[in-house]
Amino acid sequence: MKYDMSDLEILTSVGHRLKAHRLQQNISTADLAARAGLSRLTVVKAEAGKNSTLATVVRILRALGRLDALESFLPTPTVSPLALLAAGTVRPRIRAHRRHKPESRRG
Repeated sequence: MKYDMSDLEILTSVGHRLKAHRLQQNISTADLAARAGLSRLTVVKAEAGKNSTLATVVRILRALGRLDALESFLPTPTVSPLALLAAGTVRPRIRAHRRHKPESRRG
């Protein structure tokens, strides 16, 4: 997806992808709706990109066995070690003190 796409274009693209996954699994809209606990009209609207809620998309993905797509869609953010150091939340490693052996006296 591109940043210059409108919201409607993005929703339409997501809808087409949902439909493609449904067709790939040879599932009817009525069957998918029953599996997802949605009305058939809601599934049809989602596939057409008609302003679906996130909950609707999650239900459809779950019914298609594709919840893993959410991880790709919005991965868990990671914090870089350098950012932690800059924020001061990680203390620098401190070296252990060397133990000095007592000097033996000659004599």
